[in-house]
Amino acid sequence: MNKSPSSTLLPHGGYEKLRSYKVAEVVYDATVIFCDRFIDKRSRTHDQMVQAARSGVRNISEGSGAAATSRKTEIKLTNVARASLSDELAKDYKSFLLQQGLSVWQKDSRKSLAMRKRLMHDIASDLPRSAEGKIILTGLLGLPEFVAKADPEIAANAMLCAINQAAYLLYRQIQSQDRDFISHGGFTERLYATRMKQRESGNSDRSDSIAQIPVCPICDKKMIQRTAKKGVNAGKSFWGCSGYPDCRGIREMSDVSDQSDESDKN
Repeated sequence: MNKSPSSTLLPHGGYEKLRSYKVAEVVYDATVIFCDRFIDKRSRTHDQMVQAARSGVRNISEGSGAAATSRKTEIKLTNVARASLSDELAKDYKSFLLQQGLSVWQKDSRKSLAMRKRLMHDIASDLPRSAEGKIILTGLLGLPEFVAKADPEIAANAMLCAINQAAYLLYRQIQSQDRDFISHGGFTERLYATRMKQRESGNSDRSDSIAQIPVCPICDKKMIQRTAKKGVNAGKSFWGCSGYPDCRGIREMSDVSDQSDESDKN
């Protein structure tokens, strides 16, 4: 994630490291394979399912980039990713199962729990031995290959388990983004705070400069920095009374630093 304490841009990027992105990316790859196997390529459903899966991936990355200048856009796009997967793609998989007369596994069924457990890891450990020729899910990264070989009921339910996992992770991600926005504000607030800090710094510098302007040794008026135009001191700077020509009081430039040093001692 990009962070710069001196920049007004908010932390952004780094989406590739998010678990939600990794799961959504695998869901997209596996959905393309599933649709090519079981859905007529000429049907609208084929395109809709692939596009919904793609939306889940792309909106995560776009939201991560948009976070630099808009927390609101980041949250909005992350929610679009979640909705594309849970409210659109998951329903398409369920419709496929029902239309084909196949079973939709219950969330807490033995089959679903076993599938979800394997999807929690990129490569699942302690896998049971499989009979020769039997297809087994080796973990999240093995989902596309599993879908390419499994029966339609098992493949579709495996996809539902992965989609639900991605949707849950995105929901948690949105909650985290919301808390961060409440705690630290957004880009506009940060920009305003940075600008105000810069103004305060500028005002302080001007105050220091004003404090360095000496007063006339004759009439006590503020002095003005001038440059000698002729004589042996031509071209040299000096302090001249602001009351000139009524008052011709002058000071050398070094007098200011001498006064400042004397003030510090006091």
